[in-house]
Amino acid sequence: MLKKIAFLFIFTLSFSSLVAQDELPTDQKSDSIKTASYVMDTTLIDTIVIRRMQSRIKQRTESVNLQNTTISFKKTKPLNEKYKKFQVPTFWQSVNLVGLNFSQAAFVNWNAGGNNSISAQTNARFERNYKFRYFQWENILETRYGVNLQEGQKIRKTDDAIRVSSTVGYRRDTISNWYYSMKANFNTQYTDGYKYPDRETPISRVMSPGYFFLGAGTSYISEDRKFNFYGSPLTVKSTFVLDQDLADKGSFGVEKAILDTDGNIIEEGKNIFLEVGLLVTNNWETQLMENIGVKHRLNLYTDYLQSFGNIDVDWELNFTLKVNKYIVTNLGTHVIYDDDILFDPVTNDAGLVIDEGRPKLQFKQLLGVGVAYNF
Repeated sequence: MLKKIAFLFIFTLSFSSLVAQDELPTDQKSDSIKTASYVMDTTLIDTIVIRRMQSRIKQRTESVNLQNTTISFKKTKPLNEKYKKFQVPTFWQSVNLVGLNFSQAAFVNWNAGGNNSISAQTNARFERNYKFRYFQWENILETRYGVNLQEGQKIRKTDDAIRVSSTVGYRRDTISNWYYSMKANFNTQYTDGYKYPDRETPISRVMSPGYFFLGAGTSYISEDRKFNFYGSPLTVKSTFVLDQDLADKGSFGVEKAILDTDGNIIEEGKNIFLEVGLLVTNNWETQLMENIGVKHRLNLYTDYLQSFGNIDVDWELNFTLKVNKYIVTNLGTHVIYDDDILFDPVTNDAGLVIDEGRPKLQFKQLLGVGVAYNF
């Protein structure tokens, strides 16, 4: 039907244009007769566009069956660690580590012989470190205590230490790892120490000795704080011997008591011994392998006034073999050399010391398997 209407419309327009051209003005007809020619200026339209309305989109509704839904967790993996809640960022870093190591030996009808024994050692390390731009403050508390019990013997102490250190550093820019630093160290022990099997005369006690270092210098601290080097050209070392019996003997370098010819004390020994010297310390830790860690701590000190060149050495080297998150094996060595700690004194028949002895290299090695908890 539309095609017929379009055809009629086009035919009507064409016919109208032809008729209109035949009715030319009179002057043009006369001119055409004279010239015997005439050109038409009419344009023939042969195309027409007719737009149709588009059909509306139909909406189809389909039903959904929710009665047979299935939930599967086959591709869901559990978290390896407990989810940690968001914490506000802080410039403080903390370390809380406690551990307990054991070693044991048992013999039943053992032909080669041996004594049943058990050893235990507890240790703890706490750190509170602050770092912001130019300023850094590091605080460390380390403590250890160990005992050993063997068949046929009383309990004996195997390890005893308290160590506190604090270092304040300031750097001129945020690029350099070199700091102007001040450092303070304090060392002592918990209980009396004996030269076994003698249990009557202690050779060391709480704050006998006690060591305190205070000085200023420069330090290099890596960004991850795993490496720390400190050098101080001016450090005061204070040695405390608060037990008067040990002080009278001149233990650990303090000035001993003055005696008369009968061995009676005229003037008691000093309880404090001061030195001024050079201190160099280095702390370093790294991971040799995925489950093997190494920690190294070295202190070197020499006195300017009395024994310059005689270097006091305090060196610890510890290996940590991690079995899992809680079970660890520790292997550690500790070396000490102090020119003021003398061994093997010689006494005469009257009990007077005629030879104070000589310094010796002190060495300790520990191996234990235990648990460690970091919180």
